Amino acid sequence: MSRMFVAVIPPEEAVEDLDDFLSVRRSAAAASDGRWRWAPSHSFHVTLAFAAHVPEQAFESLCERLESAAGKHAAYDTRIVGGGAFPDPDRAKVLVAGLEGSFDDLAAASRRAASTAGVAVDGQRFRAHVTLARLGRPANVTRWVRLLDTYAGPTWQVSEMALVESHLGEGPRRGPRHEVRATFPLSA
Repeated sequence: MSRMFVAVIPPEEAVEDLDDFLSVRRSAAAASDGRWRWAPSHSFHVTLAFAAHVPEQAFESLCERLESAAGKHAAYDTRIVGGGAFPDPDRAKVLVAGLEGSFDDLAAASRRAASTAGVAVDGQRFRAHVTLARLGRPANVTRWVRLLDTYAGPTWQVSEMALVESHLGEGPRRGPRHEVRATFPLSA
């Protein structure tokens, strides 16, 4: 059984632009407050559907259904813009960057594909975002959200979805290691 998620992975130029914007600010935050656990830029992604347990026998069916779902959606442009926090800026546990455009249809299609393949996905309300940092305990991050609201990255095309396996504790600093197991192109 594997822990997996369906995601849109931003291209390298979008990741580098966001990482450059954050780099000095991350260093300042780390120096002043050790509660921040920053996501490494190579792991930036937009989670469309998350499954804590994907049985091995469901993997092939899941891939077939995701391929079909992706093919029914046209590629579109987006960019990383603005910011936010979960559950809210006053008592945040997670700092995020926002996205331009809607990912709702892709998320719904990904969740349907997983369900049809017999894979249970989390039922949390979908909100498209890129996770930037987690905090050890809730804190007010209003200043960070305002700072992120000044950010607008380069435009890029959402042209595929990826099925990613998450290996907990196997990444840098005992974080997760992500392995793309399959990709599914959107229609041209």
